Amino acid sequence: MDMLTTAASEAIRFSGLGLSPSIDLGFFELKYYSLAYLAGIIFAYWHLSKMIKQPGAPMGQLHVDDLFFYCTLGVILGGRLGYATFYEPSLWTTFDPDSFISWRVLRLWDGGMSFHGGLVGVVVAIGWVSWRGGLPFLRVCDYISVNVGMGMMLGRLANFINGELWGRPVESDVPWAMVFPTGGEVARHPSQLYQAAGEGFLVLVVMLCLFWFTRARFRPGLMVGVFTVTIAAARFAVEFFRQPDAQLTEFAERTGLSMGQWLTIPMIVLGIALVIWALARRELASGKSGTTTRPVVKGAPPEIDTEAV
Repeated sequence: MDMLTTAASEAIRFSGLGLSPSIDLGFFELKYYSLAYLAGIIFAYWHLSKMIKQPGAPMGQLHVDDLFFYCTLGVILGGRLGYATFYEPSLWTTFDPDSFISWRVLRLWDGGMSFHGGLVGVVVAIGWVSWRGGLPFLRVCDYISVNVGMGMMLGRLANFINGELWGRPVESDVPWAMVFPTGGEVARHPSQLYQAAGEGFLVLVVMLCLFWFTRARFRPGLMVGVFTVTIAAARFAVEFFRQPDAQLTEFAERTGLSMGQWLTIPMIVLGIALVIWALARRELASGKSGTTTRPVVKGAPPEIDTEAV
């Protein structure tokens, strides 16, 4: 306890940073978390629209427009339902009769979103758009995966600005340790920043380099496989520094790993399997001269290679 008290007295005070969770516009309060979601989605739409102009794109602008809508819906609904399922099951059975929306699982403004749930929601959305448009599902996943890192980075930065989802108490001299207002008088790891760097910035840089500087997009499953391994491994590592949710602290102590870590293990295995599978297959034609002509997907650019995967 003496060590923790000493660490807290020397740590950075979050309250001293002057950060506010929202921007007061007078007539409206704009929360940074909402702004992060919006900015991440806008970036994804803009960048995906640029990506499909390159040779070999598996979709056209019409499909990008559909994905913009359904993936946004998938992130919000999947994230919320995933949180209720994996992290706070009581939300499914809790009602507030005095609220306009009484069922707590639907009260998004109360907070509580799951990365894994949002990921499942996006996969379902991609599956729907791919099935309806006759698109190769795996290749659409490849293209979507390139854009996820930006949203993850902005979302974790918003968590930091909100002073939420802080890390575990520091066990050594960490000069950037912080005392968060809702975390007690204990110096903690700013794990939100670790997640922004690992799950966000690192993933974004790796995926952008894969798409723009290699021929990875011509190997179905390779980009989404690398994405899955990278983001899951980053999440697994950061969870050692992140404080488990209060209702899951006993679970983490009993099993030795947090809920987030248990959920990322199958992701790592799946990602590695996808990478191996993709590298074992032959590379798709790029649409340049000398390649085999294949049917063109409705609404897609004329140079598309639509080999089913």
